[in-house]
Amino acid sequence: MKRKRTYRIGKYTFEFLSIFIAVISAFALNNWNDNRRDRLAENKILTEIYNGLENDLNDVRANSQGHSSGLQAVTFFMDVLANNTAQTDSFLIHYFNLTRDFISIQNTSGYETLQSKGLELIRNDALRTAIISLYEYDYTTLKKLEEEYYELQFQENYFHVINAILSEYLLVNDHKQITGISIPLELDQQEEKLLLTCLWKIQANRMFILRYYTEIETRIIQVRGSIKAELE
Repeated sequence: MKRKRTYRIGKYTFEFLSIFIAVISAFALNNWNDNRRDRLAENKILTEIYNGLENDLNDVRANSQGHSSGLQAVTFFMDVLANNTAQTDSFLIHYFNLTRDFISIQNTSGYETLQSKGLELIRNDALRTAIISLYEYDYTTLKKLEEEYYELQFQENYFHVINAILSEYLLVNDHKQITGISIPLELDQQEEKLLLTCLWKIQANRMFILRYYTEIETRIIQVRGSIKAELE
């Protein structure tokens, strides 16, 4: 009788251990599958962000070049005002660049996917913080500066004023095409000061936004480098 009872206890213990091990194994396997699925999702999203940042970098550099061309245009018109010898055959391109505005094109699909999946999907705390800072602060600030900050709306603020001053000096050919500008300019003191003020404001604001573009470019390069290291 005692032997049968011991046998039953051993049998139940074995069955309990078998069930326990099976449950733990299933839980571990499920947990492993979840972790594997998360890592695959993390790598996919990081790759998408990495590629998107390459396009953002190209846009940042293109806009920076555009603002630099705007600064060259300021120098050109400063020379015209000072009656220095200016390459008047390049007048049109400088006139175009002088008050040209830009928009900030940002590829945010990868970051939006990350937000929908949960920011904690990125295991590396420093990388996650850098990505959030770039998209939530740096990109938001850049877009507001380029597209909403009043002093950086060059076309709206300065073109009509400058054009009103310079229009009578524009050279037009028989086909009614603007070909250049006649110098020296015979401006009265008020017109000259108004034009100088516009040029100074354009120069100061383009230099300001260029400094911010330099910072953004550096941060994009740093984040891409961190993502690349994480994926390797």
